[in-house]
Amino acid sequence: MSVRDLADYPWDAVAPYAERARAHEGGLCDLSIGSPVDPTPAVIREALAEATDAHAYPQTVGTPPLREAIAAWYARRRGVPGLEPRNVLPTIGSKELVALLPTLLGLGPGDTVVHPRAAYPTYEVGARVVGATPLASDDPEEWPPGTRLVWINSPGNPDGRVWDVDALRRAVERARELGAVIAGDECYAELGWDAPWDVTPVPSILDPRVIGDSRAGVLSVYSLSKQSNLAGYRAAFVAGCARIIADLLAARKHLGLMPPAPVQHAMTVALHDDAHVDEQRERYRARRELLRPALEAAGFRIDGSEAGLYLWATEGRDAWESMGRLAELGILAGPGVFYGPFFPQHVRLSLTATDERVAEAAARLRSAAPR
Repeated sequence: MSVRDLADYPWDAVAPYAERARAHEGGLCDLSIGSPVDPTPAVIREALAEATDAHAYPQTVGTPPLREAIAAWYARRRGVPGLEPRNVLPTIGSKELVALLPTLLGLGPGDTVVHPRAAYPTYEVGARVVGATPLASDDPEEWPPGTRLVWINSPGNPDGRVWDVDALRRAVERARELGAVIAGDECYAELGWDAPWDVTPVPSILDPRVIGDSRAGVLSVYSLSKQSNLAGYRAAFVAGCARIIADLLAARKHLGLMPPAPVQHAMTVALHDDAHVDEQRERYRARRELLRPALEAAGFRIDGSEAGLYLWATEGRDAWESMGRLAELGILAGPGVFYGPFFPQHVRLSLTATDERVAEAAARLRSAAPR
């Protein structure tokens, strides 16, 4: 497949709704895209500034302090003990890894890449770029022979679904039966809301309760974009099977895929500081507690959404009709059809708008509630 064959970026279709929403007398409440709006914590910005004398090429493998910080973070925050530097690798954000993993694993025509039914498009794009067949499925029993890569997204984007330990274990067992690599995209794992995820950590695919005593064939992908407001830094990492990590490292050295040295230092500091993560989580919690009941009052049902940065909502009609209704209120959402053909009546609303804009959106929704 040629890059020329890729579809246009789908957000172009939202432009007319954005224009309508922007015309609202109170201004636009843009809840469509999950790009952080809150400041990067000072402790991380200061770390970046400290490391700006970056005259030498950075290490693709990551500095020793960064790799140690990643391993320590998994043990402390994700319930994954025992990772060593050979089990971790920094990446230039998580999206590039999601898109390139089929390429880096040597997949091609005749191979199947499984991804969630509700999914942002990059899983499918990565498969199509190498000529592999993408398959949208959340049921391990449906995964066919010839499956070479399985993506799990927990908590999910857009639906906020969390895979519990039992579900993850079944997925890993099936992937191993097929001889497939299984990768957990866990970028929203610090943002758990509804019981039990407001008190119990969202489980990682590398949790010993999931994988037993072997990491073979299993990867976890994580990003600091959401927990630390580092989207502009492109700061992420992959962890798990040492053999696969070594193969990825060799390929990434040849391709020049190395996070800048100042970013690696900033990541190291960020991973050692839990206070800013807790503070950011509470910002998102407060916005969610305003927006969710307002959507429900306006006639929407919230599905899933027990974790993550989004509310996955439907009012039982075509998503583009809901987009139009919200645009009349000056609110811009994301249509469910962007996340697969299975959700023609859902819209996704993000918590990554300012407190003032989320409060304004909630007020407009309450004013539109049926009387």
